[in-house]
Amino acid sequence: MSAVDEVTQATFESEVLKSAEPVLVDFWAPWCGPCRMLAPVVEKVSQKFAGKAKFVKLNTDENPSITGHYGVSGIPCLILFKGGQIADRIVGYVPENTISSMLSKHVA
Repeated sequence: MSAVDEVTQATFESEVLKSAEPVLVDFWAPWCGPCRMLAPVVEKVSQKFAGKAKFVKLNTDENPSITGHYGVSGIPCLILFKGGQIADRIVGYVPENTISSMLSKHVA
């Protein structure tokens, strides 16, 4: 079972914006090669931060209004939400330690 659940426009507010814990959202699309390469990296990081942060992914093709609302123009794009607000973001494929260090700055 994946530690990274899929969110949609219908579940974004309850799963991400109203979450008590920080949420890392992986904005991706099925046709995006770097997105597919990043998915197992995000999965690995999610295990490291289990219980400290929530990890979800959002298909940008199926949820264009959320993608546009948060100014996601390049994917993959990882946005960390804390208390319903954007705390940090990373655009493009990055190694595991880059994601971990970004999360460490914001997650207790």
